[in-house]
Amino acid sequence: MADEKASEKSGGDAFDVVVIGSGPGGYVAAIRAAQLGLKTACVERAEIGGICLNWGCIPTKALLHNAKLYEELQKGKTWGFKVSGLEIDWEQIIKRSRQVAKRLNKGVIGLFKKYGVTSIEGDATIERPGVVQVGERRIEAKHIVVATGARPRPLPGLAFDGERVMSSKEAMVCEPMPKSVLVIGAGAIGVEFAYFFRAFGVEVTLVEMLDRVLPVEDREVSAALEKALKAQGMVVKTNTVAKDVTVKKSGVEATLVAKDEGDGAEGETKKFDRVLVAIGVMGNVDGLGLEAAGVELERGRIVVDADMRTTCPGIYAIGDVAGGPWLAHKASAEGIHCVERIAGHAGRPVRYDNIPGCTYCEPQVASVGLTEEQAREKGLKVKVGKFPNVASGKALALDEKEGFVKVLYDEGTGELLGAHMIGHNVTELIAEMVLARTLEATEAEILASIHPHPTLSESLHEATAQAFDEVVNI
Repeated sequence: MADEKASEKSGGDAFDVVVIGSGPGGYVAAIRAAQLGLKTACVERAEIGGICLNWGCIPTKALLHNAKLYEELQKGKTWGFKVSGLEIDWEQIIKRSRQVAKRLNKGVIGLFKKYGVTSIEGDATIERPGVVQVGERRIEAKHIVVATGARPRPLPGLAFDGERVMSSKEAMVCEPMPKSVLVIGAGAIGVEFAYFFRAFGVEVTLVEMLDRVLPVEDREVSAALEKALKAQGMVVKTNTVAKDVTVKKSGVEATLVAKDEGDGAEGETKKFDRVLVAIGVMGNVDGLGLEAAGVELERGRIVVDADMRTTCPGIYAIGDVAGGPWLAHKASAEGIHCVERIAGHAGRPVRYDNIPGCTYCEPQVASVGLTEEQAREKGLKVKVGKFPNVASGKALALDEKEGFVKVLYDEGTGELLGAHMIGHNVTELIAEMVLARTLEATEAEILASIHPHPTLSESLHEATAQAFDEVVNI
């Protein structure tokens, strides 16, 4: 062991590919590079798996499942069960989420060993193209892939303190359970945590500066979700800005001001146990030596081309650090394409117009492609089909009547332009529409594809049929 440490300090490490960061972009890129026969190392300064696996996508879904299950147990009478004495074990809820993350962390470590990826712990700095310094260890690499991800963006003048002012990381291990939470930002992260806290009885106020929740989604979907969140007992304020957010001894105080009231408006001042700031992310570009190496940055992101190459030969960037959409599956796709191009293969170019978006609150939201508004702004003639969950036999059987599926087709060609869904488990349904767009399927192929009955997936077929006046179930 002493000889190994001495060897590490003296240098001499040489790799074909060094990946900096082990999130869903980095670890996937490293494993794929190793599969392609490239000698590969992955540098990580924190936990293997990055934020997504350890503090993001995976553990939050564990928490959200707990929230959904708690809601179902409270509806025992609906299912013919008499449920009494139901209590919340908040500590166990948090603990289960951490256990899920830890198991997957170990899984990635095992995959690195399986495929021969060298895992290196520490802070990486690009000394120059072809050389990465990690502590006292000097590593030579023909290709350097930057996959350092992003971190939550704080409110100006209000730093995260991990207690009263939370980012998503602190929110998922928030103990004890708060009585009230102000959530600033109604994007996917804000909405998911707002739902999670509200499901367990926390008083939640959700504030969004723009005119609707989930502003990137179809307007009808956003409106339906806002209605559902309010029905759950949440206070939702759109077109509203949180000003003068101040940490007090007993909590957080904030003034909520409607945008249309102008700068001089007094607004409404309220107190909360905690505040969750979910207004976006910023790329982790600091301290890497990027600018000195000649890598161009633009508004906090690394500028890349279609093959994820930066402006410096031999240096690449993937995932959140290369810009939006800030999604784990986008990062993984970029990582695979990047290293396949490095290995001399054609690669799998990322179709940024066909990346699905998912929000895991209840009801869930999923989408791909153009919204109706975007399609009409482009001057496209659109056929729109909608199928409500209340008309779905499977949805009724599950007592999941909320929501709908909406599909958009080009009137002339039958091309599937977009799909937008809100309802139970729609995040599992969206992949069919992504595949259909990848294969350039028209309404004819989708209508000719027999969907099993009874399933939630039938709604995709029914919505398509409705768009072309062939629906029989509504």
